Amino acid sequence: MGREADVVVQVRAIATRVAESLGLDIFDVQFRREGGGMVLRVQVDRPGPAATAEECVSVEDCAKVSRDLSAVLDVEDVVPTAYTLEVSSPGLDRPLRHADDYRRFAGRRAKVVMREAVDGQTFFKGRLDGVAEHNVLIVTDDERPHRVPLSIITRANLEVEF
Repeated sequence: MGREADVVVQVRAIATRVAESLGLDIFDVQFRREGGGMVLRVQVDRPGPAATAEECVSVEDCAKVSRDLSAVLDVEDVVPTAYTLEVSSPGLDRPLRHADDYRRFAGRRAKVVMREAVDGQTFFKGRLDGVAEHNVLIVTDDERPHRVPLSIITRANLEVEF
């Protein structure tokens, strides 16, 4: 495991403790060179469907995680170089990565892109209907249900609904 990967593992463990103390989850941790400096990017999430803006992670949540995480990282000296810490949420158009994401956001609109055609298409836009037997269930706008094997999904995101 490279130095950056080791930093990510350690930061994820610390960030998880910080986030859980605030009732949040860690969605993603990245540590990479950007624009001449190292950036430690931590995305926090609120457990549950987060269907509305009020249920999503707030700017205040991000500020609390940033403050608390920064203090712990300074004490534990996990990051071996100067870096910029960024704490954010996955956003309203968040990526869907795991079966649990498709279950959690059942009823929400999404775009699912596949590496192989399903029912003659390589992407679907529609309403998620959960997961069954390793297949994502999605009902397109023409009310047609489709079963997409999780193993062929290359990218999926929620669509922002107003």
